[in-house]
Amino acid sequence: MNLTKQQWWERFQKYHTEFPELGLAIDLSRMNVSDEFFTSMEPRVQKAFADMDALERGAIANPDENRMVGHYWLRNPSLAPTKEIREEIEKTIENIKQFAAKVHSGEIRGTGGNFKNYLLIGIGGSALGPQFVANALGDPRTDKLKPHFFDNTDPDGMDRVLATIGDELNRTLCIVISKSGGTKETRNGMLFAKAAYEKASLDFSKHTVAVTMEGSELAQYATQNNWQSQFPMWDWIGGRTSELSAVGLLPAALQGLDIDNMLAGAAMIDKQTRVPNITKNPAIQISLAWFVSGNGNGLKNMVVLPYKDRLELFSKYLQQLVMESLGKEMDLNRKIVNQGITVLGNKGSTDQHSYIQQLREGLNDFFVTFIEVLKDGHSASFMVEDKVTAGDYLHGFYLGTRQALAEKERESLTIIIKEVSAKTVGMLIALFERAVGFYASLINVNAYHQPGVEAGKKAAEKVIEIQRKVIDFIIKNKCQTIQVEDVAHKIEKVEDREIIYKILAHLKANDRLILDSKRGVK
Repeated sequence: MNLTKQQWWERFQKYHTEFPELGLAIDLSRMNVSDEFFTSMEPRVQKAFADMDALERGAIANPDENRMVGHYWLRNPSLAPTKEIREEIEKTIENIKQFAAKVHSGEIRGTGGNFKNYLLIGIGGSALGPQFVANALGDPRTDKLKPHFFDNTDPDGMDRVLATIGDELNRTLCIVISKSGGTKETRNGMLFAKAAYEKASLDFSKHTVAVTMEGSELAQYATQNNWQSQFPMWDWIGGRTSELSAVGLLPAALQGLDIDNMLAGAAMIDKQTRVPNITKNPAIQISLAWFVSGNGNGLKNMVVLPYKDRLELFSKYLQQLVMESLGKEMDLNRKIVNQGITVLGNKGSTDQHSYIQQLREGLNDFFVTFIEVLKDGHSASFMVEDKVTAGDYLHGFYLGTRQALAEKERESLTIIIKEVSAKTVGMLIALFERAVGFYASLINVNAYHQPGVEAGKKAAEKVIEIQRKVIDFIIKNKCQTIQVEDVAHKIEKVEDREIIYKILAHLKANDRLILDSKRGVK
């Protein structure tokens, strides 16, 4: 759209919607939306509203796994379809508050004294949400516990985290999060941490809690080893929508963050996004903007640019929420559709010095989602020039980038919030959860399963199985020279030479193929 400034102003007045009671605004004026488009989408929109209403009432919204989807009940337990679920949610929130209070008071403490840190061990949705919230709301001047994370099965990464904790391991509380308890990355992180505690002559069980499903492998392990406590996960909560369950509320409460206002902000968004009207529903507006930009096929990437350092990890959080929910080979009718929206991004204005060049003048294969935060922060009055603050420059760079993209007919939408607070972070989480749910209905896919993730896990297990066979073969045959072809021919049912080569290269790089005096392998 190559428009005059007057025409842009007219579009802004028409497609900029304020929600004063929320302290939120949605600006679609720089997207290719129109009244005609909204009218044409009305049948799909009404179906999306009906689907969401059924989901909240306890319908089987994840047919592949025959499960309800209940993350909306977490911030309003009265919506839960049964009394038992409502009471479980309420009890869990109260238990989290009580546990955090005991930790803060020193009633529950580490071997070395009151806990000063927590080490969260999880992956995917069991880490991304807590990391985002910890970074967005935390402050080293006021945090009651300092957050640390094992979010991968990378030994070097875990070593670095442990080095950061240093001699405060005896005052560090571990939070192990795994829904099934069988997630290998989390299991590995737990064993890595346990070894570090034991090396320091510390009782790991006295420094550890679990967040998991009742009866899971992790729950059984925690019970057998007398861990400090356990908090529940439920089969009706997916990892990527679990931040407002014990997964995210426990670490947030331990850090000293305001979990009540996080839940309240999410509940406020949920209430507004139940309104079955495009002009009054911010989440359906966002999902329709995604639809029009990518022609309902995800043809354009979403570049997330929050203009606030505290929201730096928001794009990383959204990558999982959006891409795992919407990236599907088949729709609900089992038709191959290969759907999805690719999410990229970091923060403004930092990235104006990197990829904004391509966004303005390169491939037009994206739309930008700006997050505008009106309040600058505690030092907002500090002047860097006459009548100009550093925050004024940040705001100016946002407006300038938005305009520069529009001049080249590059689409953008903006989400405006007043400040980064517990309430607004809860609002952002709920807003995008609802937008993803609506969009999934618009394109007829199941947003609540992840068969591709499971396929990757199964493939990894096969690699580990092959590695065991390769190592056994080398030891048994006391190999001096190892040829990929020989290994492939002689190991039963292993014909993937590339995988064997990669395994051997990895073993060699880590000094695990050194021959001993008997020509075997150490």
